[in-house]
Amino acid sequence: MIPSGRHYLDEEDIQAVVNQMRSGSLTQGATIDKFESAIAEFVNARYAVAVTSGTAALHLACAAAGVGSGDVVVTSTITFVASANCALYVGASPQFADISPDTLNMDPVDLERRCAHLGRVRAIIPVHLAGLACDMPAIKAIAELHNAVVIEDASHAIGGYYPGGGRIGCCSYSDMTVFSFHPVKQMTTGEGGMVTTNDEGIYRKLLRLRSHGINKVGDPLELEDEAYTEGRHNRWYYEMQGLGFNYRMTEIQAALGLSQLAKLERFLTRRRELVARYDRAFAGDASIRRGQIGGRDSSAHHLYVIRAPFGRGCVSRNEFMQRLFDAGVITQVHYIPVPLQPYYQRLGHRAADYPQGWSYYSEGLSIPLFFGLTDLEQDFVIEKMQTLIR
Repeated sequence: MIPSGRHYLDEEDIQAVVNQMRSGSLTQGATIDKFESAIAEFVNARYAVAVTSGTAALHLACAAAGVGSGDVVVTSTITFVASANCALYVGASPQFADISPDTLNMDPVDLERRCAHLGRVRAIIPVHLAGLACDMPAIKAIAELHNAVVIEDASHAIGGYYPGGGRIGCCSYSDMTVFSFHPVKQMTTGEGGMVTTNDEGIYRKLLRLRSHGINKVGDPLELEDEAYTEGRHNRWYYEMQGLGFNYRMTEIQAALGLSQLAKLERFLTRRRELVARYDRAFAGDASIRRGQIGGRDSSAHHLYVIRAPFGRGCVSRNEFMQRLFDAGVITQVHYIPVPLQPYYQRLGHRAADYPQGWSYYSEGLSIPLFFGLTDLEQDFVIEKMQTLIR
């Protein structure tokens, strides 16, 4: 079977994990620090905080930003549910903006219109779908108008660039950026995530929140009589000054992450080559359109998304996917509009309120794209798709 996405591991990755396991340090050690520093340097941010998943990163980002009860958080209607769920985790109200048909990302015009009527918008979470950067200058301007924080969901976008330059994650347009290292992403730590920021206050909050809310070195203490004996800090002493979580990444995951990061540019180069081959193959096919029109040189290319008139002149999408599966090709849909999910419908949301997202959902399909995909395998995918669509 040719999967829609797949991680790549080599002997260097395996040896990095083995060496870490033999080192005796499995959690909360120097390898985490090295991985965080390497990611921060890669994206050109001041700070990076490693956590257990991209979902954990979104949760902590909302908590560190002080989002809570009575606040509104706006994200894209086309995204994974975690981009909206993180608002619920902190007691806020998740709301949605529609997408631009050319980028499949949050539409700033629609965002501005909805923010004007949503009440206390405390945070905006734009999603760089498939690795393509959103229009961050426009989104930042809207956030400033409403005194809202910006948390970039870059779970798809490690290694990508903004159109004006700068790596996604440098936080030039946001308070925080969130990454995911799930196995289908451009690089992996098995499971894992990261938050980058340029704000020292937010950084220190993130460190506390990921480890039970316990104070860190240099944080002021509330109970100094308990903390010191004859003027010396008690070696055992720590303080939980707020409610936190156990979202710590392991040293084993960080070791894999460092090894994968060293190969990331090679991974991205191959993804761009595969995208260019798909683009050329489908250029003359009116029935198979690119889901995202621009940004080919700047996208991190987590997904290759097409749009097709399923059920209107060709087979239904389910039949199309089934026939591809029978031929040995796995495809996927990214994503079901979050307002269509039963849980969100019970909260009063309707997918029909987001016509561009609904239109994309009826036509969208993600086809195989990953570092290990060979030219022959890709040619096979293309040929099968073109045969079926006709």
